[in-house]
Parts: sequence; C-alpha cells; structure tokens
Amino acid sequence: MVTLNKDDYDRWTVFRMDNKSSITREELEVVSRLHSRYYKHKYYIPCSCSPRTINQWIADINKIWENGNK
Repeated sequence: MVTLNKDDYDRWTVFRMDNKSSITREELEVVSRLHSRYYKHKYYIPCSCSPRTINQWIADINKIWENGNK
C-alpha cells in the first residue's frame, strides 16, 4: 500500500481543506510534484487548459492520502 510521507501528507491535508473551484500556480506545482513522485513519472505541469488531467491527478493523490502517512 502506498502512503504519503509526513510532510506530503500534511501539505495535502491543507490543500484539501481549501474548498474552491480553482487552484493557484503554486498549488498546481504541488499537485504536479506529488503526482510525479508517487506515480513515478517525470515532473511536468499540465496545461491549465486541460483541467481533466489536473482533476484526475488530484483524485489520484486523494486515494493515496486516504491510506494515511508513514
């Protein structure tokens, strides 16, 4: 089972607490870094013109977040 490390878990918890319909560039970078780290792909920031990818990545990280932290 994959889990987030403590720092990533805390960072994602704060991210999840903010219920808004858009994200900042900084938040997009956090999503991109975490997704690349835990889903083992090269780091890149998806185009904001493609919210489907960003929303999928957020859902993917949420699944890991639900597993808790190390």
